[in-house]
Amino acid sequence: MYEEIFNQIRSAANKRNLKDSTIHAYCTSVAHFLNHTAKDIDALTTDDVDTFLTEKKLSGISPETYNHYHSGIRFFYKKVLKMNWDDDDIPRMKRDRKLPTVLTKAEISAILDATPNLKHKAMIATMYSGGLRVSEVTHLHYDDISRTNKTIHIRDGKSRSDRYTLLADRTLEILTEYWFQCGRPRGILFPSSWTGDYLTKDSVIQFFRESSERAGIQKHVSTHCLRHSFASHLFESGCDIKYIQALLGHRDPKSTEIYLHVSNKTLLGIKSPFDEMGGE
Repeated sequence: MYEEIFNQIRSAANKRNLKDSTIHAYCTSVAHFLNHTAKDIDALTTDDVDTFLTEKKLSGISPETYNHYHSGIRFFYKKVLKMNWDDDDIPRMKRDRKLPTVLTKAEISAILDATPNLKHKAMIATMYSGGLRVSEVTHLHYDDISRTNKTIHIRDGKSRSDRYTLLADRTLEILTEYWFQCGRPRGILFPSSWTGDYLTKDSVIQFFRESSERAGIQKHVSTHCLRHSFASHLFESGCDIKYIQALLGHRDPKSTEIYLHVSNKTLLGIKSPFDEMGGE
């Protein structure tokens, strides 16, 4: 029904080198919007967007879902319809900024010890070793691991740019054991045992949750905690925040600066002014 619209969105998005998953999300959001308004394309106004998003907000959707709608429709209006869009008039929904959960080194070791499957263990170690996202570890190939340079090559990550990150000696040992015992994969490093293709994110999330439970971790954890822990532990060891930003692949420094708030290092050596008051 909206195929021509979707083709225009894809064309505009491809010119900007957007990811396929982003393009799909944009098309889905626009389809919901157009079905809701039931108006001809030429008759659309920004008031229609405001009405649609207001109803979505009142329905109780999360800020993340609201902002997905916002981003897709905004792209459609600006890049396809060539209409004016004022972010002050149609703002994104603000999210509560929660500090990420950080695991201690002992907790990460406990999770690894509680992971009997060697492939799963190697994936967990790799995510922590280099601060990888789930989508990045599932898409690793054999050639992305450099035993000589002790690096992991992340190709075409979330920010659409390659980067290199750290490969710990301990992780290399686990990867080597995995590689020899699990068929010596030469293409996809962690292929699905069923299809030979990339593992799904859900399957990784599931086995990490099970390992955390077996390890007796009481915190609310997710695979992303490994990435948070990697960054926080680096900062606590004295690594410059700019290097951490590069290793994580953050374009916006604000994305990395949250680890300043997470790490206890920021509090060390700072005296409260109350301590300077003496016995006055």
